[in-house]
Amino acid sequence: MSDIPYARPSSTVVLVRTGAGEPELFMVRRHADSSFGAAYAFPGGVVDPEDKDVHAYCKGLTAREADARLGTKGEGLDYYSAAIRELFEETGVLLSDVDRIVEGPDAARDALNDRSDNWADFVKRNKLQLECDKLHYFAHWITPPSQVRRYSTRFFVAALPDGQRAIHCGGELTRSCWATANETLKAGRDGRAKLHYPTIKSLESIARHKTCEALIEWAASCVAWGVTTMAPMIVERNGRKEVALPGDRDYPGYEL
Repeated sequence: MSDIPYARPSSTVVLVRTGAGEPELFMVRRHADSSFGAAYAFPGGVVDPEDKDVHAYCKGLTAREADARLGTKGEGLDYYSAAIRELFEETGVLLSDVDRIVEGPDAARDALNDRSDNWADFVKRNKLQLECDKLHYFAHWITPPSQVRRYSTRFFVAALPDGQRAIHCGGELTRSCWATANETLKAGRDGRAKLHYPTIKSLESIARHKTCEALIEWAASCVAWGVTTMAPMIVERNGRKEVALPGDRDYPGYEL
């Protein structure tokens, strides 16, 4: 049997809005006791069993199309459902018609976070249509096998829906802000924000796009161009442990 920890399926969402200059992203800071250790990241989390129970409520994307985009076999819509659920639980932003929520979005979000309600019941009870076509898949990162907690994370971009606002939950998240990709990268370089490697690389890709429209257009085109699974490894370079990516000369198994 392998001693490598299982990489848990998860989804994360880069929530974007038009800023005064470049597009602004909703960045959240994780709790210090979390596996991310007070780092700034994008909203998201692991795929839950109930995500599979709402496939019939997924709009704009069939199960076959979701699998084709993500390269999965039957669980593609699980990632989309998880992305929408985690975004709502962590930011209060719902990629669906919030006016259909009988109990109101704030009360619904609180109930999901304190586990007095569950996602499948919430979606079915309110007859929500989950707008999966508003999520644009652009990256896939798998935690190195040397790490104790591992994730296989699909990254999506979504625009902030009109009339909604993002407010971080006070549990898993301790702080949030709207900032451009370049501002966040600079905060990381200056030591004002802790950023993990996949977040940095995603921010670098996003920073190339100077308008929200251009960013969404790029993210929407990534599947057609091909999304490469990034499976970094920790290697030693000049006595220091660093990240190696597929294609690097010192990546395990690299061949000329």
